Amino acid sequence: MSACSLFLTAFLVGFTGALMPGPLLTLNIKESFSRGAWTGPKLMLGHALLEIAMITAVLLGFGRFLGMSAVKGPIGLLGGLVLLWMAQGMIREVAAGITLPTAAAGQAKRGMPLPVAGAIVSISNPYWTIWWATVGLTYLTQARELALYGVALFFIGHILADLTWYTGVSIAVAGGKRIFSDRAYQVVVFICGLFLVYVGIWFIDSALGFLGVWQPSQWLRMLLPMG
Repeated sequence: MSACSLFLTAFLVGFTGALMPGPLLTLNIKESFSRGAWTGPKLMLGHALLEIAMITAVLLGFGRFLGMSAVKGPIGLLGGLVLLWMAQGMIREVAAGITLPTAAAGQAKRGMPLPVAGAIVSISNPYWTIWWATVGLTYLTQARELALYGVALFFIGHILADLTWYTGVSIAVAGGKRIFSDRAYQVVVFICGLFLVYVGIWFIDSALGFLGVWQPSQWLRMLLPMG
């Protein structure tokens, strides 16, 4: 994977995750009413520090295994399946009429420092752990091909997606207006769901190659020869 592809896909996949309603987005909306437009960046500071710790732990504990095809194959296969599971969940939510969560849904303590709250809410969310154990680890195996430069690109793209969305939400809430209508939000989530289908299939196809199994992309190249 090229450096540009790594950064862009890390950003887009991170953005699809950031868009989905969850405890951190709910906290962001709730606290933005009282703490202003800096709520999102402060929450993301705690979230980013937690993810740096996660990346460091993964690289220190599993780094020597990440370059092995026997490891990259199962990880990529599981990561691809998780992305497809996430995609179908997003598309089903759109079909069910997903809406942005309201401020009344927040449950965090008002007096807690926002970076601390961002870290606590993130680590207490099982979805976050599952993501890093599957999709995140898959991306790290790809990023390590570019050494620490690749890991840095992955992290910057990933955290920039979170920062962009959460800051935008905070600015909108603090300013007393909504950037997205519920309908526009549904369209964005649906498009992101389709993108996850594409990336999930790509992960699975790459994993099959690592495992020495016939890849769908090889079949497509036979049907659509280039040149």
